[in-house]
Amino acid sequence: MRAVDAARRRGETIVLTNGCFDLLHVGHLHSFEFARREGDRLIVAVNSDESVRRLKGERRPVVSENERAQLVAGFETVDWVTIFSEDTPEELIRVVRPDVIVKGAEYADAAKASSLPGAAFVESYGGRVVLVPMLPGASSTRIRDALTPRK
Repeated sequence: MRAVDAARRRGETIVLTNGCFDLLHVGHLHSFEFARREGDRLIVAVNSDESVRRLKGERRPVVSENERAQLVAGFETVDWVTIFSEDTPEELIRVVRPDVIVKGAEYADAAKASSLPGAAFVESYGGRVVLVPMLPGASSTRIRDALTPRK
């Protein structure tokens, strides 16, 4: 948090996005690049292994939380990475108090962006909620299905 606080004191805009990022693909890169354009510093919050299992099932994640965090940290648009164990990033958002939260448009249409976890809190202090347009064809499910043997 010290680095985030220092960035905020310098007047930098803090952006936060989150996800499982279990099978990284070009859509994730698109999302990180989009999110970074919304501010000066980008925090990516990665769901822990336990939370991915609760959200996606016992066979997930394919890649461990530490490996996923390390891969995400390798993107030049990403400044900081953290792992969170809750099913939503709402508690983390309350601690970080980002200026902008960014989420993929597959989770809500633009009219419902305020219903995303943490959105009402961020908007309560003048922050923004932004939805990333989907990149056609980019999907972890598509990758997983391509790797699954057909019966």
